Amino acid sequence: MSETQPTTGFSELTQISGIPAGALVGFPVEQILVRRGVLDADKLQQAELLAEERAEPLEDVLLSMKAITEEDLLYARSEQLDIPYGDEIDPKEIPAELLDKLSISFSKQALILPLSLEDGLLTVACADPYDVETFDQIRMLLQAEPIPLLYSKQALLKAINQTYDLLQASFGFEDAHDELEEVGSKQDDEFSDIGEAMDLLDASDDEAPVIRLVNALIYRAMKERASDIHIEPFEKEVVVRFRIDGILSQVTTAPKRAQSHIVARIKIMSQLDIAEKRLPQDGKIRLKIAGKDLDLRVSTIPTAHGERCVLRLLDKSNVLLDLSSIGFSRENLDTFEGLISRSHGIILVTGPTGSGKTTTLYSALSRINSPDKNILTVEDPVEYQLKGIGQMQVNSKIKLTFSSGLRAFLRQDPDVILVGETRDAETAEIAIQ
Repeated sequence: MSETQPTTGFSELTQISGIPAGALVGFPVEQILVRRGVLDADKLQQAELLAEERAEPLEDVLLSMKAITEEDLLYARSEQLDIPYGDEIDPKEIPAELLDKLSISFSKQALILPLSLEDGLLTVACADPYDVETFDQIRMLLQAEPIPLLYSKQALLKAINQTYDLLQASFGFEDAHDELEEVGSKQDDEFSDIGEAMDLLDASDDEAPVIRLVNALIYRAMKERASDIHIEPFEKEVVVRFRIDGILSQVTTAPKRAQSHIVARIKIMSQLDIAEKRLPQDGKIRLKIAGKDLDLRVSTIPTAHGERCVLRLLDKSNVLLDLSSIGFSRENLDTFEGLISRSHGIILVTGPTGSGKTTTLYSALSRINSPDKNILTVEDPVEYQLKGIGQMQVNSKIKLTFSSGLRAFLRQDPDVILVGETRDAETAEIAIQ
């Protein structure tokens, strides 16, 4: 499950220092670092003065000075408390029954994760073994005596996200779907004041069925690598379809009386007007799933049987921005790279929804992006933020259109301009001229 011994480097320092392992149990952490040769005594003295001056913990000052690393600190704390230090956690080896009793929000806030339970002794990964209150809660929730195993904050957060992501594979989809049969008598505003979780997996089982169903749909769509979620009302039911690899297929249905609740929940998440049901609306949802950033572009339109929603998934962690990895043949790749490397000209990228236009354009910009180029884009919406590139979001409410944005770019000394869509003759004319 994990490596509990310090790295070779720390072992070598232990040998070089001439102080046997375990001889410094109970010593202050900073003294252990000095005696092991990790921290210079002069640096320690400087840090102590700064800590007193700033009224900050000494360990935080040492880290901010880069006098030590977080790994150094945890090794020293491990020796101070005689607690093993862990490197990696395998989520598949953690019993699900331990995780069922702790929410992901609790684990992430307390930075603690149960690993195993044997003979009433519970091994837990933690970043702060001094957190008495958290350990008391663990004793109460799991009815076992916790034995701490030290981990870095980064390693713990990664493990917590991976572990609960694995646990929530079904994400309560069927339960939420069944409970929706009973929401017919409720009003939309009962769900309007329920704030969305910062991380989708933070939502508890106590949430309203419609919230859990919408969360489950988004989660399932991401796991199945769907590009779009279609929520389509018909005379007697609501049909949910996913577009996967360009093919649209039905995944489930919901009762007709749940239709308004589902749409209202999506509108709340995307900050749309839930009272306006006669006009098309566009919005955006930003959330995390197991620590991964996920943006969803939301579109609603009125139809004969009620409002229809389409959610476009923009998974930032999975976006490919390497031209050589998006499916070009060698010959076409060489041709395209030659075209985007030219100092002037126009490249027009066309294709149906989901065919890869944005990925192709972003990959091209990433390939030619450099400190000596001024690259500007006008998009609706800005789907992915690209480092070092100026990206403008179209906003029709303030009359910021593709054509007005493009006209403004001409006064910004651009080297490269990307126009997200050519919607009218004026935009095309400005681009060509």
